Amino acid sequence: MGGLAVFPASARPFTDAAGRVVEIPERVARILAAGPPASVMLYSLAPSRMVGWVRAPTPAERPFLAPETRDLPATGRLTGRGGTANVEAVLALKPDLIVDVGSTGPTYASLADRVQAQTGIPYVILDGTFAKTAATYRQLGDLIGDPSAAEGLAASADATLKAVADTVATLPEARRPRVYYARGPRGLETAPAGALNAELLDVVGARNVAVATGQTGLATVSPEQVLAWNPDVIVTQDPAFRKAIATDPLWAGVKAVRDGRVLQAPTLPFGWFDAPPGANRLIGVRWLAGALYPDLFPEPLTEVTRDFYRRFYHVDLTPAQVDALLDGAAAP
Repeated sequence: MGGLAVFPASARPFTDAAGRVVEIPERVARILAAGPPASVMLYSLAPSRMVGWVRAPTPAERPFLAPETRDLPATGRLTGRGGTANVEAVLALKPDLIVDVGSTGPTYASLADRVQAQTGIPYVILDGTFAKTAATYRQLGDLIGDPSAAEGLAASADATLKAVADTVATLPEARRPRVYYARGPRGLETAPAGALNAELLDVVGARNVAVATGQTGLATVSPEQVLAWNPDVIVTQDPAFRKAIATDPLWAGVKAVRDGRVLQAPTLPFGWFDAPPGANRLIGVRWLAGALYPDLFPEPLTEVTRDFYRRFYHVDLTPAQVDALLDGAAAP
């Protein structure tokens, strides 16, 4: 590891997902999330131990978060694109532990080593792969000394992913819709098959038309390309885009637009499909599977949503909140 930090005598070794051995205090009371996926996972498991949000919740997001967490300070992000936190700010928060959930590659390991050496605060990287969500919950629970709570969330994650995987595995190719994921207000940024931001399409057995780009990360395309792909369904998280393409002649010829199959993923308090690509997508995979195959997932989404928000987000939704969340998300 890069640099030596001073740890309490009672520290215990922990091997993180990047293979780094980090000394962890026996008692972890204050935790800093290094980026948005870590913030979501930490909030769902141990909201009382958070020292802040990566960014302050918006007025629209606040009602969907536990009251005691809404006014936590904005800490900035240590990891990923556009890091905004600095060493002085991290030290001022006095965390016992820094946790990142995401990529385990050398770049992120090097960043973790550097921050740990500069601050003397243990910095752990956990695997953010969607398929490993349950395992990561269990690892985080062990890390912070709360395995029981972590097991409850992990079991729920396991059950959700298994139910969807077992059902869509039986689908013939003809029943698997061709889907385009439209990012941004113009809908011309997308994520090809295998990309982190489009993992849910793979999980629900959809055929991601952007595989034709041949890229592995986010890609920018033209309306003409989308028209040539002619997807059966478009998924977006941007309500302005969804509204605009209904009357935009550039998109009028796309089958998904003609058939009214433009699905808007809910985003409060975190995106159901993306933004961030974290544990928040557990509710999204159940939503998308039900939207694409309503006959195979007949359980009302309203009940699924209430249960998820109670378990993972620590809030009891009102009927009006559920209606607001699901506006635009239902299959026609």
